[in-house]
Amino acid sequence: MSHSPDHPYAVDSDDANPPLVKNEYKFSHVTTGRYLPTPGKAPGWPFAEIGHWKMDVDGCADDWIAELKDWRREHLARIGYDDANYRRPELQWAQRNFVHAQMMVEDRYFYDPEAGRYTVDRYLDDLEQRYGGIDSVLLWYVYPNIGIDDRNQFDLARDLPGGLDGLRGAVEDFHRRGVRVFLPTMPWDNGTRPQGQADWDAAAELVKAVGADGLNGDTYNGVPRAFFDACAAAGRPVVLQPESTISAEEQLIWNVQSWGKKAPNEAVPPVAKFKWLEPRHMINYENRWGRERNHDLQYIFFNGVGYNAWENVWGIWNQLTPRDAESLRRIAAIERQFAAAMVSMAWRPYERTLQHGVFASRFPLDDYTVWNLVNRHEYDVDGEQLAVPHVEGARYFDTWHGVALEPRIENGRAILSFALEARGFGGVLALAPGAAIDGLEAFLARMRELAATPLSAYSAEWKPLPQQLRPIAATPSAASAPEGMVAIAGGEFDFAVGGIEIEGQTWAGNDVRYPWETTPRRGHRRRMQLQPYFIDRTPVTNAQFHAFLQASGWQPSDPHHFLRHWRDGAPLPGWENKPVTWVSIEDARAYAAWAGKRLPHEWEWQYAAQGTDGRLYPWGNAWDESKVPAVNRGRTLRAPDDVDAHPDGASPFGVLDLVGNVWQWTNEYLDEHTRAAVLRGGSSYQPRTSHWYFPQAYRLDQHGKYLLMAPCKDRSGCVGFRCVVDAP
Repeated sequence: MSHSPDHPYAVDSDDANPPLVKNEYKFSHVTTGRYLPTPGKAPGWPFAEIGHWKMDVDGCADDWIAELKDWRREHLARIGYDDANYRRPELQWAQRNFVHAQMMVEDRYFYDPEAGRYTVDRYLDDLEQRYGGIDSVLLWYVYPNIGIDDRNQFDLARDLPGGLDGLRGAVEDFHRRGVRVFLPTMPWDNGTRPQGQADWDAAAELVKAVGADGLNGDTYNGVPRAFFDACAAAGRPVVLQPESTISAEEQLIWNVQSWGKKAPNEAVPPVAKFKWLEPRHMINYENRWGRERNHDLQYIFFNGVGYNAWENVWGIWNQLTPRDAESLRRIAAIERQFAAAMVSMAWRPYERTLQHGVFASRFPLDDYTVWNLVNRHEYDVDGEQLAVPHVEGARYFDTWHGVALEPRIENGRAILSFALEARGFGGVLALAPGAAIDGLEAFLARMRELAATPLSAYSAEWKPLPQQLRPIAATPSAASAPEGMVAIAGGEFDFAVGGIEIEGQTWAGNDVRYPWETTPRRGHRRRMQLQPYFIDRTPVTNAQFHAFLQASGWQPSDPHHFLRHWRDGAPLPGWENKPVTWVSIEDARAYAAWAGKRLPHEWEWQYAAQGTDGRLYPWGNAWDESKVPAVNRGRTLRAPDDVDAHPDGASPFGVLDLVGNVWQWTNEYLDEHTRAAVLRGGSSYQPRTSHWYFPQAYRLDQHGKYLLMAPCKDRSGCVGFRCVVDAP
């Protein structure tokens, strides 16, 4: 296979071996999806279930490839294809972007709230140790917390520790380690505070301010050209990376990268449509909820594309298993070493193999050719695997095992033998006579070292990450109810509650783990015996918090947005009896300690709100909007109601303002990577235009899980708190 430099897609069909069987199924010209039809697979034939063992892909692949070339020429002509952006030096790093990671800024490996600093080296060192590191990162600071108040997607970037200066410093730390940085943008954020400018102009300003390299288009099926042009006009050309697969093929012209999703897991690995249309187009395959990723990894290796090694999924830790992590390490090592070949314009999938169920792709260059192989069987396959055209003086290497190969030469072909593990991988390098590759010996030595331990030696078992409840110290006992507090008699009650996270289904690891449970989970129920306690009749007010500051002189170490709604160190006139907001959980704990109180455990909050009859709302089982503040569906916050404005909404114990005014801090949970707080009661703010905004939880059998990073970002205009004192 060869190509003309002037016409990179004029690929001839002089494959070394003629087809054994003429393909009876002509390639469909109606391929609008993510993946191309499999050779020999007629539409509607359930070959994966019945008779796939009868398929001879080798017998029809040559004919299939020939028609696929015609299809490519036609489609590129139809869209008026121009490859100028793939030739731009400042964007070509995308063609080597093999391992990408979407990373939550709340990840504890990325930021240390105690030290108040970003820890990029710690984050990257962990990934290098586990699977060989990343080439790019998407810094994610929006969903699932966006919509807790009216801050928009761009505000949340400015609310990161240190603001945009701090974010720029983190970006520089990634760059120092050779990692490119993407920022997110999302078209659905039209319910929070209006930005006052087009998304693409705001995104371009942000990219320029922090020195980012790319934009990830959340929910986009191709990021609009306006983003590309706006960033270029700002002097910062970026790689666009739509989250969803490109829908309109002409968007391939300016989206030089994309994510791939849901590759069919059938007997024959699929070919990526947009990789075929433009071999230099980088795909990072994403399967955020996958726990067994062997098929994902075979897919990327077969296609010569990259992976989104996404593990912190909205605060749920979905770590690569040791086997998958080790597979990715070795795949990435090969793709990085032969990066130029992975974007070869003469790439050929379904190269003929000698073993049924083993599939290969060929990536040829002038000086060398690379073959990537995958074994789709559940058992090892050893022996002769490939027969390739031989040129006297050519040298052959097993790139997966890092050793030279001694071929059997027969009729002008080199027949190559090596082993493939069950569901494993293989690689071959053919080096032209006299050719050399920089770093080849060191690469082969490293692969030999890795291959000494087979993938089968690594565990493929997935486990949820252990999670702990942050302890809350008891207070000195009070003999009677302190001023403004209500006595809650001890007793038994059914603590039943579920998390309202938008994603995560009911899998282990979602939501939180109470001390009596074995793993985090969405649904919880326990018959509990509570000791007596006292709870604030209302949330802490602005006046009460003002008294605390005046008496204690307390100041937070991270002051960004602290009491943002106050002026000149005091509440606004008329706001004294409204719940204090724009306070972090650390701020709330400081107030509670000063007052001789503590934050409530969630079950204490629920019991005070619900009593013993399991009611859905403090007043009963039917929602009554007259008993709560009016819903705010506008784009900006309004003042909360006074804490005693709705006496008819009281609980059986007489506790007020439990639901629908402001969320209230309770417990904090943490695992190795994420901290989160359970919020109770919901707020009056309900931004419209998207179901992705932080959902409300007015019912007493529901709670919200709010990811924590640092006080500057955690503080919200819709979150307050109330306190508890222990009783004898």
